[in-house]
Amino acid sequence: MGCCGDSVRRSASARRGGPAGPIRPEATASAAGPAVGRWLYIAFIAAIYIGFAVADGRTKIIAVEITIAAAFLVLAAVGVTGSVWLMVAGYAAHGFKDLWQHRTQFVAGTRWWPPFCAAVDFLVAAILGLEVACGVSFH
Repeated sequence: MGCCGDSVRRSASARRGGPAGPIRPEATASAAGPAVGRWLYIAFIAAIYIGFAVADGRTKIIAVEITIAAAFLVLAAVGVTGSVWLMVAGYAAHGFKDLWQHRTQFVAGTRWWPPFCAAVDFLVAAILGLEVACGVSFH
C-alpha cells in the first residue's frame, strides 16, 4: 500500500489509542484498574512542568522539575494501594507547589499556568476530601 494507506492506518490507530495514539491516563485506568488511572493524573499534572522547564532552557530548572515530577510519581505508586487521603494530600501539595511557582516565577514563561493549576488542584483536593469523608470507595 502507498503512503496514503499507511497514513490512514496510523490515523485509525491513533483514534483507537493504539501504539501510535496519545498516552492517556484513562486508557491505562481501564487496563490496570480505576485506582491506577486516578493516580496517574496527579503524576501527569506534575510532569507538565517538565515541558515548561525545557522551554525555559536552564539545566537547574529542568533537574528540579524532573525531581518534583518523580516525587509525585512515587506518591502515585504508593497511593495506588495506600489511603485515598494520600491523593487528597498530593493534590493539595501540588496546589501549594503551584503557589510557590507563581510567587517565585521559578520557571520562566509560566505566569498564567500556576494560578490556574493551583485552583484546579485545590478544587480536586476539596472534592476528593469530601467524597472520602462521606465514605465513597476509591479502590
